[in-house]
Amino acid sequence: MRWRILLAHAHGPAPFRPLWHATTIGFMANNILPARAGELVRSFAATRLVGVPFTTALASVAVERVFDGVVIGLVFAIALASTDFPAGAMVGTTNLTLLAGIMVIGFSGVLVVCVAVVRNRERVLPLLERLIHALLPRRFAPAVVRIMHHATDGLGVLHSVRDVLRVLTWSFAQWGVNAVAFILGFHAFGLGQLPVDAALLLQGVVAFGVAVPQAPGFFGGFELLTRLSLEFYGVSGDRALSYGFGIHIVWFIPITVIGLWHLARTGLTLRDLRQQAPPA
Repeated sequence: MRWRILLAHAHGPAPFRPLWHATTIGFMANNILPARAGELVRSFAATRLVGVPFTTALASVAVERVFDGVVIGLVFAIALASTDFPAGAMVGTTNLTLLAGIMVIGFSGVLVVCVAVVRNRERVLPLLERLIHALLPRRFAPAVVRIMHHATDGLGVLHSVRDVLRVLTWSFAQWGVNAVAFILGFHAFGLGQLPVDAALLLQGVVAFGVAVPQAPGFFGGFELLTRLSLEFYGVSGDRALSYGFGIHIVWFIPITVIGLWHLARTGLTLRDLRQQAPPA
């Protein structure tokens, strides 16, 4: 639903079903391909299934991730502000309070820059076009300019305050559901005594950690970050790792199966995704 709002300004209203297919295929690809290639795969699937230009779809996914960063950072900061949480807590060598501040300020700054570019498009794009033609060989410059225009189309939602608020609402809803899943996992693994802010903190640490390109499915990193986070609440390393692996695999299996199912139904193949996504 959020992606439909983001794409509507660049491509017009898109039907729900093919966007749902592209989303599940992209999340499945993140589970089986390295380096978060699923974001490229999702954009490529949208191009094939909806007809939106690849760079426009990719830009809309990038904007989606910026909104995610702002929302996760704010929720993460709420968890750190809890009176139960120790001030100056560290995960490895990272100060969590500093991390939350960097997330909120950094993603908010990127959002402000994107808004400024979109709202001053008539002045900014000609300037960038002249710069591209000055720096790149003549045979490459037109293609880069075209990609730049398509990418800017993907930021079109930032023209509308109403739609920005709608995207934020869906973002809070999405990450709220995600936090509830962590809480249900606490009860499933006998950790029901943990407070709600433990789920919010865990969500922030894991989301920030797996945002870095890494192995398929984020296995290893997800479990390690879970252990480090839950240790703040007195959970032993073994129990935290069991919880982390359990909730991870319960999330991993359904979206992978659903994504492969939709991949088969849409006529795309994994070979298509491997060939098209990396060069893009």
